Amino acid sequence: MQASGIQLVVALYQFVILIFSLSCHECAHAWMASRLGDQTARMQGRVTLNPIKHIDPIGTLLFPALMIFGPVMGMGGAGMMIGWAKPTPVLTRNFKHIRRDDNLTTLAGPASNLLLVFASFALLVLLILAIPGGHDAVINATNMEIDLSSQTAPQALALLGWLMIEVNIALMVFNLLPIPPLDGSHVLRNMLPYNALATYDQFARYGFFLILILGRYVVGFFMEPILHVVVTALILFLRIR
Repeated sequence: MQASGIQLVVALYQFVILIFSLSCHECAHAWMASRLGDQTARMQGRVTLNPIKHIDPIGTLLFPALMIFGPVMGMGGAGMMIGWAKPTPVLTRNFKHIRRDDNLTTLAGPASNLLLVFASFALLVLLILAIPGGHDAVINATNMEIDLSSQTAPQALALLGWLMIEVNIALMVFNLLPIPPLDGSHVLRNMLPYNALATYDQFARYGFFLILILGRYVVGFFMEPILHVVVTALILFLRIR
């Protein structure tokens, strides 16, 4: 199968996984806020994995589509597996411990992406140890050496698992960046002294531009060593098999 065909399949996987992962991310925010006393998001139907409730037309659809499918269509650049969904509404006055509960609600989103990484890693380990053909399928998926003509279930699951890991690591790192309005900046703001908040809020107006300029490079800088750790852990199971 030609490389362009493989790129298209990978891009489709990435796009669907990204939408699902963003839905999990926002659902986690909403669920944690509800657990801690703020029912605003729950009353708006945001405690759900239904993507329709979380989709932002630009951040969930247009921007990721351009970044992911751009290289496939010959537009140059590298696929970018990050995006954002419709912000989860939170009224902090409903929390018993405002700063603590606000931070927990904020961090629930990246934590959900980390949970998806662990679940996907477990899927790859299961393929390696228990599924016929899974060993080679995982190796091929991590190297993006995909034989579309075979259309085997282990290969499809291995590709799904590996791309779930890549996408969710990217989302986790991206959202933890201390750049407004990302989750990391929200936690940072809660840690600042009161007299520094006005200055920080002035800086926040430039956040979107900083994300567009720096986001790809910063996420890529952190993703490489994290993925290296994941691959190293997978190699241990590949050797056992």
